[in-house]
Amino acid sequence: MPSLKDYRTRITSVKSTRKITSAMKMVAASKLKRAQEAAQASQPYAKAMAGIISRVAAGVKGDAGPKLLVGTGSSQKHLLVVCSSDRGLCGGFNGNLVRFTKNEIRRLHAEGKQVEIVCVGRKARDVLKRDFSKLISDSIVGLGGRGRLGFADALKVSDMILAKFNRGEYDVCSLVYNQFVSVLAQKPATQQLIPFVMAANENVAVGQTPYSFEPAEDVILADLLPKNISIQVFRALLDSAAGEQAARMTAMDNATRNAGDMIKNLSVKYNRARQAYITKELIEIISGAEAV
Repeated sequence: MPSLKDYRTRITSVKSTRKITSAMKMVAASKLKRAQEAAQASQPYAKAMAGIISRVAAGVKGDAGPKLLVGTGSSQKHLLVVCSSDRGLCGGFNGNLVRFTKNEIRRLHAEGKQVEIVCVGRKARDVLKRDFSKLISDSIVGLGGRGRLGFADALKVSDMILAKFNRGEYDVCSLVYNQFVSVLAQKPATQQLIPFVMAANENVAVGQTPYSFEPAEDVILADLLPKNISIQVFRALLDSAAGEQAARMTAMDNATRNAGDMIKNLSVKYNRARQAYITKELIEIISGAEAV
């Protein structure tokens, strides 16, 4: 049975842990508002960009468009860009993403596809390299080093994606990231970047468009498609950053509550042990007095 000193030491340790988790929860809550606003502000622009490219691409006939639009003519080599966090203590945020990525890799392998992985974030890289180390070609960590993601961070990722595509290292590129649904829910999702996928809300048939463009559609697309990749990557990074803070706030809130429950349970056990110790001493004193 633990001594009274052991109980006191344990209670003090849990109280210190509760202070840390409570502070982390408040820090995450303060960062969440800014990250959530940035993620929500990026959505309309990213959707509008995809819609504009879809309308322009509708006027391209056959395989006359840029390779970023029509692809390489094959879908054998796939590049997965996995966006996770650099830090932990955020519940199942990174674990759910890694499981989703592993399932995606196994699905592609089952279809006979070749898979290459680029990890954006330290946590996904550290876990995926245990089972798929040979598939990881590059990794980017430390984005948003000053506490706020910028478009320059997205350019680092998009430049790497475009450089690999220009070297012919893959045929299809997809983003894998945590989509920010709400403060309590972050959903792993995938989005194909290359070749470009027409927006679902555009009803214009391929090769038919009511618009007349100057310069030609392929010239416009050659300029817009690389920018669209950067914008979509930026939106995914912002979604992931907001989801990370939301998951961390929830996890630290749960940890703080659990620490409080543990302190209550330890306090009850400490009081019972203390009462038993006092009772034992009283019995010894009374027994000694009666013996005299």
